[in-house]
Amino acid sequence: MKNTMKVVMGATLMAGMLYSCNSKPQVELTLSGLDPANFESVINGKQTHLYTLKNAQGMEVCVTNFGGRIVSVMVPDKNGNMTDVVLGFDSIGDYKNIPSDFGASIGRVANRINKGRLVIDGDSIQLTTNNFGHCLHGGTTGWQYQVYEATQTNDSTLQLTMHSPDGDNNFPGNVEAHVTYALTSDNAIDITYSATTDKKTVVAMTNHSYFNLNGDPSKPATDCILYVASDSITPVDSTFMTTGEMMAVANTPFDFTTPKPIAPSVTEMSNEQIKNGNGFDHNWVLNTKGDISKVAAKLTSPTTGITLEVYTDEPGIQVYSGNFLDGTVKGKKGIAYPQRASMCLETQHYPDSPNKPQWPSIFLEPGQTYHSHCIFKFSVEK
Repeated sequence: MKNTMKVVMGATLMAGMLYSCNSKPQVELTLSGLDPANFESVINGKQTHLYTLKNAQGMEVCVTNFGGRIVSVMVPDKNGNMTDVVLGFDSIGDYKNIPSDFGASIGRVANRINKGRLVIDGDSIQLTTNNFGHCLHGGTTGWQYQVYEATQTNDSTLQLTMHSPDGDNNFPGNVEAHVTYALTSDNAIDITYSATTDKKTVVAMTNHSYFNLNGDPSKPATDCILYVASDSITPVDSTFMTTGEMMAVANTPFDFTTPKPIAPSVTEMSNEQIKNGNGFDHNWVLNTKGDISKVAAKLTSPTTGITLEVYTDEPGIQVYSGNFLDGTVKGKKGIAYPQRASMCLETQHYPDSPNKPQWPSIFLEPGQTYHSHCIFKFSVEK
C-alpha cells in the first residue's frame, strides 16, 4: 500500500512538473489588450519597451520608446465603455517593418522642407529626401524610426531623450531633445518638448497620433465633427509643398470656424487645394497666437460622444485626414485601416519655415533652448 501511494504521488509530482515546464507564464496585458512582451526588442543596439501610463480616472496611455510613439489611448465613451482612440500596431516588429508615423514623436523637423534644402549662415545643406522630393518629418531615418532613451518617473509620466548627432539625416549640430508625456487627472495627455544644440540648426517637433474617436478604425472617421480656430491655411502645390501664401478659409471646404462634420468637405475635389492634398493635408494658421489656454482644435465623435480638445503654444496645426491609408496596412487586432480612418492634429510651425523668412522661425542657436507644448484633452459629450 505504501509503495502504491509512493507511485501515485510520484506520478502526480511528475505531471505537475511537466505542466509547469510546458505551460506558458500568464501574461498581464494592458487595458487596450497589448502584450508588453511584443515590444521587447533591440533596434540599432538600443532596447525597446512598452510603457503604460494611468490616472485615477482609469484612462490608460501606452507608449513605446521606438519613435516615442503613442500606441494606444483608452478613454471612456458616453456609456462609460473604455475605448481605444488611436491607430497603431500590436508589436515592435510591425512598427519597424511597416513604414508609418503612427503616434510618433517627430523630429528633427516636423512636416516638409522644400527639396530638402537649407541655407544656414550662407552654407547650403542638402537633407535626405523621402516625400515627392522633399524632406518630410526629419528625413529617411527621422526620429520616428530611432529609439529614444526612456525613464518612467511615476505611473503617469514618461520622459524621453533623443541624442541626435551632427549630420543626422544631414542636419547640422549635435542635438539633445526631450519629450515628456504626462497623463493628467482630467484625462489629458500633456506633451512638452525641448531641445538644445552645439551648432546652429533647425528644430520643430510634433506628435503624429492618428485619432479615431469612433473607436472603430475599420471604417472612415469622416462623420466626426471638427472645429479649428483658424481663418486661413498655408496652401500647397501638387507635391504637398507650401507656396508661401496665406489663403482665407471663408467660403471654402477648409472653414471649420463653426464645428461641422469632416465629410463631405474632405472630398470636394473640385477645390484645387483638396485635390492637391487628396483631402486635408494642410497647415491651419491658428488664431490662438500661442495662448495654450485657448482651444486650437476640437474633434468630436457623434457615435461615442468622445471629444478631443487640442491646446498648443505653436502658431499652426496640420490637419491630416489619413488620405494615404488604403486598407493594405493592418494595425492592432489585425484591423485593416481604410482611407480616412483617422484624423491627425499635429501642432507645429508652418511647413518649410526655414525657406520662408516671412514665417515664424525654427532656427535654433547654441545657448538657446527650443520649447513646444501640446495638450490633448479628452472628455465626453452626451
